[in-house]
Amino acid sequence: MHGGIWDRVADRLTGICQVHRVDLPGHGASAWPGAFTLDSVVDQLAAQFDRPIAVCGWSLGGQIAMHWAKREPEKIKRLVLVSSTPRFAERDDWPHGMAKEALRQFAAELKKNHTATLRRFLALQVRGSEGERELLAAMRASLFSRGEPDMDALRGGLEILRGADLRRVLPDIKTPALVVAGERDKLTPVAASRYLAAGLPNARLVVIDGAAHAPFLSHADEFAKHVVEFMSEQQHG
Repeated sequence: MHGGIWDRVADRLTGICQVHRVDLPGHGASAWPGAFTLDSVVDQLAAQFDRPIAVCGWSLGGQIAMHWAKREPEKIKRLVLVSSTPRFAERDDWPHGMAKEALRQFAAELKKNHTATLRRFLALQVRGSEGERELLAAMRASLFSRGEPDMDALRGGLEILRGADLRRVLPDIKTPALVVAGERDKLTPVAASRYLAAGLPNARLVVIDGAAHAPFLSHADEFAKHVVEFMSEQQHG
């Protein structure tokens, strides 16, 4: 998704902080640079900001945010990690991830019909959420509102989902973090968020009842309330 997905939250943070809604490389208005890895994305993001910032990352964006905080701790003063996980793909020692076969199937389907595949992926993100039907309609309406994403960027993002494993570096990410989970999330279960919050040295977990993988959309007011409280605590603490 492009940065427009954050519009509801940005409206609620007016007057609290300056909000930058990022189009990741190859998405929306951001050009495709020829690579989509955690390092290449962080390189491009870091070049846009010359002072410390707070970073809010959703799902894959959470992994990008954590990688950035690990690489440049002096630049990232706060993290809000939404429906994210240190590892998306299931392994023998990681039962909280998606089945490898499901991720392989998404990769194969992207080549055949990327529009239909993206729409199915959106359905997974809201499955079980309160207001699921309305939420899915809104996400589908905005999916291509800034143009279609670059196919290489989609494949690169999927490769990160399939291979990235941040479990070992969590103790090194000392940035204050708010971990937000949806109680009904089918893609990154609450157990993954609990692991993430426990593994980060300075983090706390918030679980939003009735939300699935996009709590900042389905429960925008509650989500924004937690973010504002977190930002205020860190400013005064």
